[in-house]
This record gives sequence, structure tokens and C-alpha cells, in this order.
Amino acid sequence: MPTSVRHTDNFAGITAFVTTAQAGSFTAAAERLGITKSAVGKAVSRLEQRLGLTLFNRTTRSLSLTADGEVYLLSCQNALEILEHAESELTSHIARPSGRLRVDLPAAFGRKRILPVLLSMAERYPELILTVSFSERFVDLMEEGIDLVIRIGELQDSSTLIARQLTTQKLVVCASPDYLCQNGTPQTPAELARHRTIVGFRRNQPVSWLFKTAEGATERITPPATHELSDGDAMLAAVLNGAGLSQLPMWLVRKHLEQKQLVTVLDNYAGGEMPISALWPKGRQILPKIRFVVDEFVSVAESGGFD
Repeated sequence: MPTSVRHTDNFAGITAFVTTAQAGSFTAAAERLGITKSAVGKAVSRLEQRLGLTLFNRTTRSLSLTADGEVYLLSCQNALEILEHAESELTSHIARPSGRLRVDLPAAFGRKRILPVLLSMAERYPELILTVSFSERFVDLMEEGIDLVIRIGELQDSSTLIARQLTTQKLVVCASPDYLCQNGTPQTPAELARHRTIVGFRRNQPVSWLFKTAEGATERITPPATHELSDGDAMLAAVLNGAGLSQLPMWLVRKHLEQKQLVTVLDNYAGGEMPISALWPKGRQILPKIRFVVDEFVSVAESGGFD
């Protein structure tokens, strides 16, 4: 077999091995790589034969790395990272983003504000191919093979991620006119305990409401929740339906406020904001496609496109 062909086959085996280890199964790896499950399994088997090692413990129900597999995976990941950054340095001058970009977005904000920007970019740059998921959960970018995530709220410290704040989400407490007519208008946050409320719910915890004190400090209050909903669009629908009060982002409710479908309350305590950030895996140099997309997001944010 010619040397170039043998090296290509070896590299394919390494890619199949790393993807399988990250995805947890040959089936999931095949979906990510765009090949058949059989092709992935054969590539890994050929790699094991060449190395003279067993990399996976295989049963009918599970797939797990052997001790040799864990050591080899770390070495392969380091090698692939070096290759990615070598490619990044060589192509950093290219203005057009290309390749598959895997992005995970928060549900409501992602659909209404981020996805249109991504689709516009994909139309302008056909070489850019998108894989977009929507979730509010913690995502392990390296394990799940995701290039970029957008998250709302304060970020936890992480030694494996780089974060760039895009904008802030301005929050207001609002209700339908019918609800306020029937139940009255609260004058202080303490009065929320006597009202029906729709509270966000993420990672098995209710989302606190943010208020500004007279001194300008931010105060967090979690009102007793009548309804807990994990999706911004669902929370908006409940408020429009007269189900109670909720604190929602201005970008989500502005149209309904202008049309008098909703009314803000507790305006003297308004001013709470939450950061909206882009996060990607830490490395020696950001890949060109990620840099390009993040820069586009920043430009849109600076022009007020996310408000």
C-alpha cells in the first residue's frame, strides 16, 4: 500500500476513534462523521489491529474505553488540537467562514435573535454549514463536539472555555391589562407574594427576578411561583393569557407592550440586566469560523440587533 494511502487510512482511524470516544457509540459517531456505523467500526478495528491494542470494551449494550484507550485518546486529542491550530494559523487571513459549525443556543433568544443571524451568514457564505441545537442546560463543548454556545446569565468560572459578552438582556415585570384589572397592580416587590407569578425554571431551579434598589444595587428575589416554565416563549404565552405576572426580557415583550397587550409594573425597581455571552473551547488560537461568527454577533449587538 502506498505510504500516502496508509497515512490517510491511519488518520481516518484516529478520527473515528476520537469521535466514537466523545460520542459514546459507533452510531452517534457515524452521525457526526456522516458515514455508516459499519465504516466507523471498521476504521476503529483497523486502528486497533495496527496498534496491537484494544481501545474499547465492547458489549451488546455499552461501549467504554480501556485503560490503553484512555491514554491514547488524550494523545490523539492533543495531536488533533495541534493540527487544528496549524490549519487556523494558515487560514487566518481568509475572510470567508467555511466548514461545519456546531452551535448550541438558548431556546427563545436563540430562535428569535441568533438563528436569523446564522441563517443570514449561511446564505452569504455557502461554505458555512450549520448544526444548531437549542437548550438551556450545561453543555460540555469538548465531549459533545460543539464549537460555540450562547448563554444568558452569569457564567461559572471555567478553565476550558473562553467567553465574550455580546450584550445584556434588560428585564421588565409585566402582566396583561385584564390580569391587573382583576388583581390590582403591585407597588413593591414584596407585594408579589400576593400575586400569581410565572417564573422561569432552569437546571431544576427557579430563576430569580432582578430588581434595582434605591442605591442602585441589584437585588435578587424569587417570588412564590404559581407556574414554573422553562421556555421564554411559553412564559410569554402564559402572561398574555392573563395567568399572572412575570419578569421577561425586553426583546421578547417590546412588541406586546407597544400594542398594549402587556403593561409593565414595578417600574421604580426596574433596571435588572443579565449578560448574554458567546463561549467556545479554549485553545492557543480561535478557529477562523468561530472568530468570524463571534465578530458578526458582536457587530449585530453593537447595532442594537439583539435588543
